[in-house]
Order: sequence, then structure tokens, then C-alpha cells
Amino acid sequence: MPGWELIGEEERAAVNDVFDKGGVLYRYGLDAKRQKIFRVDELEKQIAKRVNAKYCQCLCNGTAALKACLIAFGVKPGDEVITQSFTFIATVEAIQDCGAIPIITDIDESLNMDPKDLEKKITKKTKVIIPVHMAGVAAKMDEIMAIAKKHNIAVLEDSAQALGATYKGMNCGTIADMGIYSMDIGKVITTGEGGVIVTNDESLWKKAREYSDHGHECNPNLPRGRDTRTISGFNYKMMELQGAVGLAQLKKMDYILKKQRENKSALKRKLKHISSIRFRELPDEAGDAADTLIFFVQNKEKAKEFASKLAEKGIGTKNLPDAIDWHYAGTWSHIFNDYAEYKGRNLEQLWKQSTDLLRSAIAIPILVNMEPDKIESIAKSMEEIAQ
Repeated sequence: MPGWELIGEEERAAVNDVFDKGGVLYRYGLDAKRQKIFRVDELEKQIAKRVNAKYCQCLCNGTAALKACLIAFGVKPGDEVITQSFTFIATVEAIQDCGAIPIITDIDESLNMDPKDLEKKITKKTKVIIPVHMAGVAAKMDEIMAIAKKHNIAVLEDSAQALGATYKGMNCGTIADMGIYSMDIGKVITTGEGGVIVTNDESLWKKAREYSDHGHECNPNLPRGRDTRTISGFNYKMMELQGAVGLAQLKKMDYILKKQRENKSALKRKLKHISSIRFRELPDEAGDAADTLIFFVQNKEKAKEFASKLAEKGIGTKNLPDAIDWHYAGTWSHIFNDYAEYKGRNLEQLWKQSTDLLRSAIAIPILVNMEPDKIESIAKSMEEIAQ
């Protein structure tokens, strides 16, 4: 979550440069006034190169990116879209906004989609599968992609929290048919708000781009005011100020990932001897973006007590348990009561495997600017609490 930690003179200079070179905030047109500088276009090119994707589209936020991808896949009312129980609420909101039915799988000890449960949830109505790489840890993509291929179903990677994470040498977000990243204030790099779509499929990229820009096809033979269109769309464009900040932040991404991984590794080493905790499963430890250190204690009562004692020592948690209500489908009765499949059911019991895991989990945020003495202090406090 550390992009915000490193906001400084580079981002300020990038924003000032927008005004110094014409003050054009809109991503399209006014070529002469902006001195033919297009910052969002450049950000798209650099992100595509960084993650090794052929096509990239920047949008106003990650939620918009999810919906634009679902539209590109042709998701319509009545279709089913499968995702996992542990995710930010936006994943399900995007499905819901398309009129589709969200189908939820349990998670396993990786805290990502359980491939065994995924296959049980597939029906003739399944249109898309959305695995989520939560807190920078890749889902079990080999198994998930094999199941999707077997049933001929498209896959969209929700990599909102996993820009820079990898799985067996491939960048999260580029393994499936499409992927998205978020660049909001809590992500690896930030533009305040911001979303990114990546894909190697030109047709899917064009459809998502058109939908995110009122249906504009960006016909190179016509000016924007006479542009062609074949679909209706919405306005999810990113503006030049976000593009400028994103370019400055992208230069810091390798350093951010390096420091996160170093700091997480250092903290984890200091805790390995504590027998009363067990760490989250990592399908590819080398590719972990190291956003958080997540571990399990014996049960939900112990987890609640553990988090409370951490707070007493001035140590916060990240999403587990402090913001679980925004990250666990088992708490979203306000959404699922709209569907006959779920109405009136005890959601936490419906996804009991997920409930048992999440309610006994603690997530410690990993920051770039964690000095060794801070890591030592956190480790000492956790050891005292565990005892």
C-alpha cells in the first residue's frame, strides 16, 4: 500500500509541468496547446512495457476498469460471473452493475480463490471467472486457467492490489484474457484514483476502450468530434493530472517492491519461531508483492483479542480484521439480498471455509519506510501477544 508514502517533489514537478506546457487536463485533443504531450498515453505505453502486455488502457479507477472488461466480454443481465469471497466490494459491484449474477467461491489458505470450489460453481450460465490476487499474492492461476479452458470460460484477473506481483515469472494481470490494476491511494503506486486494463487481445482492448469513452472508436481517419461508434458507453477516462502523477510514481515502483519484499521478509523471519501462528499460503513466494504479512491464529476469538492487543501497542492491521466488512462477501447482505439465490441465507455459513479462515486472520501492513528498529518493535510486540 505504499505509493502514498513516496509522494514528493517528483509528483509535484510532474503536475506543474502539465500547467507549464499548456495546462490541458483532458487526455485528448488540443495538440498545439499541450505541445503534443499526452501523459495518459505515455503512462499506458510504459505500464504495458513494464508488465509485458500488448495493450493497456488507463481509466478513472479500478472499479470502472472491472466493469469495462466485463462489458468487453459481453456480460449481460442474467449471466453468471464467478469471483471469490475475499475481495474488495468493488469486484462484486462491477458484476452487479452489469446486471449479472455474482457467484462466490470459497477461498483456501492462500486467501484467494479455491480452485476446487471454483469448478463446483460453474454452470451453463457462467460467462466470466474473476480470480483476485489479494494483497499482492497471486491466486493459483495454473489450476484456475486449466478449469476455465476446460469449460471454455473467459478469465479476468482482478489485480487491483497486485501491480508488480508475479506468478511463475508472469506478471499478475497478464496471465488470463484480461487484467486490471488499481492506482488508488492504498496501492503499490498511486494516482489518487486510477485504474488500468491490460490484455494481449486487441479486440477486447478496443471494446473496453470504447465503452470507457462513450463509445468512441478513436478512428484515426476522423477528428474526435466526428468519431465513429457502434456501442453506447460511459465516461471512465483518466485525466492528464493523474497520468502525470502515475508516470512519476511508476519510476519508483521497483524500489517500492524491493523495500516491501525486504521488510516483509525481515519481519517474517523474526516471527517464524512462534508456534501459535501460521502464515498465509503463498502459491509463488518469489512473486509476492509483499503488501501485507498475514497469519492465522487458533480461532476468531483469539484473532479479535490479538488485534485488540496490537492496537493497544499502536500497531494497526490492514483489512483483517479492521476492514473485513468491506472485503468479505459474507458481510454483504445489502447486495446479496437482491438475488433469490442468496436472499435470507446466512452468508457467513454459506461460505464457512472462508469465514473460518478470515475470522482467524490478522494482516500486518508492510510499508516502504519501515526502519529496522520498527520491524524489531513490531516483532517483539507480536511475540509478547502470542505468548
